Amino acid sequence: MDSEEESRTEMYDYSEDDGMCNMKSNHEKLLTIQTCLYSFIFALGLLGNILVLATYAFYRKAKNMTDIFLVNVALADLLFVLALPLIIYNENYSWSMGTWACKLLSGTYSINLYSSMLLLACISGDRYVAIVKARNSFGIRKKAQIYSRLICSIIWLLAISLSIPTLIYYKVIELENLNGETEETVCFFKYNTTETAKVMKILLPSTQVSVGFFVPLLVMGFCYISILLTLLRAQNYQRHKAVRVVLAVVIVFILCHLPYNVLLLVHTKNLFAPRPCKEEQNILFALNVTKIVAYLHCCINPILYAFIGVKFRNHFCKIMEDLWCLGKRYFTSGRYSQQTSELYIPAHKSSFEVDHENPSSFSM
Repeated sequence: MDSEEESRTEMYDYSEDDGMCNMKSNHEKLLTIQTCLYSFIFALGLLGNILVLATYAFYRKAKNMTDIFLVNVALADLLFVLALPLIIYNENYSWSMGTWACKLLSGTYSINLYSSMLLLACISGDRYVAIVKARNSFGIRKKAQIYSRLICSIIWLLAISLSIPTLIYYKVIELENLNGETEETVCFFKYNTTETAKVMKILLPSTQVSVGFFVPLLVMGFCYISILLTLLRAQNYQRHKAVRVVLAVVIVFILCHLPYNVLLLVHTKNLFAPRPCKEEQNILFALNVTKIVAYLHCCINPILYAFIGVKFRNHFCKIMEDLWCLGKRYFTSGRYSQQTSELYIPAHKSSFEVDHENPSSFSM
C-alpha cells in the first residue's frame, strides 16, 4: 500500500455489510458547525487574550511566576486564535492555499495544545506553593521566579519539538471517489510507508493524550485538590470564595478536554481492528465536534485565569475608563483642534501608572 492509499483509508474504510464506507458522509453538517463555533472562538478569544496582554503591557508588569505563565498562555492562545480564520477559509474552500497552509495551521494547533496545557500545569504548581506551602512559599517562589522565563522557554521548545511530526506529515491530499475522480481536497496525515503509518497512527495520538492532557490533568488535580483542602480549612470568606474559583478552573478544564481525549484513545485503540461503517462515521464525527469543544478553552482561559481575579479586574476597569476618556477627548479635540496635544498628555500619563502592588493576578 503506497502513501496515498494509506491516507485514503482514513477517509474510506471497508465494512463487511456496506462495502466501501465513506467517512466524509457528515462533512457538510460538520463544516457548518465548525464555521459557526470557530467564528465565535475567534471573536471571544481574540478580544480576551489581547486584553490580557494589553493589561500586562501597560497597566501591570509580570512580576511573579503566575503572571509570567499567564502572559505565555495568552500568547499561545492568541497564536491559535489568529490561525482560525485561515482554518475556516481553507476548510470551506478545499485547502486552496496549499500544503504550506496545511502544515502551518495544523502545527499551530499542536504547538498551542502542548504549550498552553503545560503552562496551565505550571500555574497550578505555583498556586500550590503559594497557598499550601504558604509559610515557606516566599523563599521557594523567589528562587523559582528567577527561572520562570527559562521554564517558559523550555515549554515552548518542547511544544515545538512535539509538533514536528505534524509539520512533517500533514499534507494536502486529493480524495477520489469509486470512479477515480477527485471528490475532495483535505489536510491530513500522509505517510511515506505503511510501517511509518502504523507507528505514527499510534505514537502521535498517544503523545497528544498523555503529554497534552493526562500529565497536566494529574498535576492540576493534585495541586488543586491540595489547594481546596487548605482553603476549606481557612475560616475566611475570601478564601471560601476562592474555592469556587478553583472548582471552576478544574471543571472547565475537564469539560473542555476530557471528551475529546477519551474518544481519541478509543479511536486509537480500535484503529487496526474491523469497525462497522456507521460506528466509524459516528466516532469520527464525535471526534471533530469534541475537538471544537476543546478549542473553546483558549477563549475561556482569560476569564478563568485573569479577569476572575480581583486585582486583574481592577486593571481591566482602568483600561475601559482610560479608553472612554481618550474617546471623549478625541471627539472634543475635533471641535477644538488647537487643544489636541494638551488633551492627550493627561490620558497618556493615567494609562501607564505604575502598580506598586505585587499580588498574583490569579489571587486566591
